[in-house]
Amino acid sequence: MPTFCNALAPAVSRRDMLKLSANSFGLLALADMLHARETKSASALAPRPTHFAPKAKRIIFLFMHGGPSQVDTFDPKPMLKKHNGKPYPGQKPRVQFAATGNLLQSPWEFRPGGDSGIQVSDLFPEVRKRADDLCVIRSIHADNSAHGGALLQLHTGSDTFVRPSVGSWVTYGLGSENQNLPGFITLCPTLGHGGLQNWSSAFLPAAYQGTPIGHSGIPAKQATVKDIAPAASPELQRMQLDLLKEINATHLTKSGPDAALEARIGSFELAFRMQAEAPTVTDLSKETVKTLESYGIGDGKPTDNFGRQCLTARRLAEAGVRFIQCTHSYKWDQHENLKKDHTKNALEVDKPIAALLADLKQRDLLKDTLVWWGGEFGRTPAAQGGDGRDHNPHAFSMWLAGGGINGGMVHGATDDFGYYAVDKKVHMHDLHATILHLLGLDHEKLTFRHAGRDFRLTDVKGTVVKELFE
Repeated sequence: MPTFCNALAPAVSRRDMLKLSANSFGLLALADMLHARETKSASALAPRPTHFAPKAKRIIFLFMHGGPSQVDTFDPKPMLKKHNGKPYPGQKPRVQFAATGNLLQSPWEFRPGGDSGIQVSDLFPEVRKRADDLCVIRSIHADNSAHGGALLQLHTGSDTFVRPSVGSWVTYGLGSENQNLPGFITLCPTLGHGGLQNWSSAFLPAAYQGTPIGHSGIPAKQATVKDIAPAASPELQRMQLDLLKEINATHLTKSGPDAALEARIGSFELAFRMQAEAPTVTDLSKETVKTLESYGIGDGKPTDNFGRQCLTARRLAEAGVRFIQCTHSYKWDQHENLKKDHTKNALEVDKPIAALLADLKQRDLLKDTLVWWGGEFGRTPAAQGGDGRDHNPHAFSMWLAGGGINGGMVHGATDDFGYYAVDKKVHMHDLHATILHLLGLDHEKLTFRHAGRDFRLTDVKGTVVKELFE
């Protein structure tokens, strides 16, 4: 090897050798590989065929962070009232988050709603009016009694490992109906109890990660997509992006495949396209006064914050976003002051949720939009701190509406006191499998190869609950 000034000349790399020999035929092959990878990245959010005919096209998840009490919302328990203040007659769970005392009756009355007569507590008088749209599942159960693990299991299927979120799986499986917006958007997400892992794509390509708009630490009125204002000169910005893309592509020829860099290139392109559409879609000033009032939007109103999330969710659904999450964070963890705080929490979300259901139905969107309501676990029927309830992953309620769901029905049951799911039990894996099925996805076939094995949202479990379907 030649030397210069008593130093070894740098070795010729394999790519340099290909470039300098054989009339650069090696580079032609490399260019073809890069083009294929670039095409794949550009089409990451393109709509994909389903495994079978879907009942729903998109999801709006209304997440009540903290764990609403099932026995105070959608699961009436007359025996709690009858045995109020007495010891729980059954066996409490072997592992409890914290110690609990005697039974505590619900401070709220339950009344029938709609023609179906589903019993809903006075906490949700407006949602009760939409009872005929709801499929209330009273037998949900999960595995973790701590918020962090429970949030991860709810959002990713695993309470212990880093896994892709359900929104990422849905977008990976279906793509997006709108190439100018992200396929998965989370509005005002929580920054705690797992934080971004709850909307992360984990080992799935980064294109499927959730895009947050705002976060739980600021009012929804202030939640915006950062730096989304249109450029003063779109032509100049296009030239800048093309130059940046060329520089990154050159780097890829030297470094080899780099999923993070490829995703960043894709994100720049998506951000450029979003500038034309995102500001319009998220601009609530285009709505009528009547619509804003129906969602409870207005300065000083307790419903303003969640009302804005729900109305934005409807607009995003109309625009073709595949998975939208609204988070009421972090308010439902009543270890004490149950009556005071659950009343305040429900007041903030009841009217907006009912308005969302009515609005979707009026616009003929509810039939193919699945609305999903719930928290990470329920609460104990036994008291904590005199006027509170502890975490309870063994039984809690969720409801689904629209998207092929049979409305006006109740599925499953808990024991007489609401401590354990006992009839037609639905585990979190079953719920995830059911949601994917409604979207036309077979949860056993929606897989991604990683670390030597095929992963899926439901791991090695999950049964579709077909009794919920129309």
